[in-house]
Amino acid sequence: MEKLGVGIGWRPEIDLTVERLPGVDFVEVVAENLHVGHLPESVLLLRERGVPVLPHAVSLSLGGAEPVDPRRVAHLGALAEALDAPLVSDHVCFVRAGGLDSGHLMPLPRTRDALDVLVANVRAAQQDLPVPLALENVAALLDWPDGELTEGQFLAELVDRTDCHLLVDVANLYANARNLGTDVARFLDEIPLERLAYVHVAGGEEHQGVYHDTHAHAVLPEVLDVLAQLRARVDPPGVLLERDDDYPADAELADELAAIRAVLG
Repeated sequence: MEKLGVGIGWRPEIDLTVERLPGVDFVEVVAENLHVGHLPESVLLLRERGVPVLPHAVSLSLGGAEPVDPRRVAHLGALAEALDAPLVSDHVCFVRAGGLDSGHLMPLPRTRDALDVLVANVRAAQQDLPVPLALENVAALLDWPDGELTEGQFLAELVDRTDCHLLVDVANLYANARNLGTDVARFLDEIPLERLAYVHVAGGEEHQGVYHDTHAHAVLPEVLDVLAQLRARVDPPGVLLERDDDYPADAELADELAAIRAVLG
């Protein structure tokens, strides 16, 4: 996977901020919020500067029992081509079932049957995408019962059977360690880091004993510690800061990017 550097999630609320922040090597856009024929001027400006723009989807529902919607895959592929993106991404999750849309990234049961469904859907999507697909681990507040695999094993088998890439979200991993007892070191040891596309970093907060991955708060030192554990095992091709609400001053975002660079060394 090509070297991306350190980046930030582009959002319309901080478009000017992203344009002027120092040291932004790449950006990520939420695929469902963009239309190929009407790309934001700010995104086009970044592309003109040579900044890679990576489409990140949230609605393919690759872990769902229903077939993947070909229109959603086509939109993601068209966006990748319009932006000349080196890859696209989505999540290891489902968002729809029985005709209902949850509006959330729902975790999968870590069973062989669920893995078979995920693999079939990922392969189907890959056939219609013009660039490689990376898949992200999600934060969860509960584990489905009767799991047959650890999260790391589940992701490792997914990669082995589909040859997809991984988008490792260290904030989600930290959230699962806090809320579910996920063993961070074991997770990092079990996943195929040679298939790492890039990394997400984001903020959150604890509320009544539960850690919430909000994307609306500062990145905790503990999340940067998880990034450091990953960095001790591999030099990640890219690391991207996500912020989706309650946007701080430019200087605060610049400080968070600098903190990420400091961990990467």
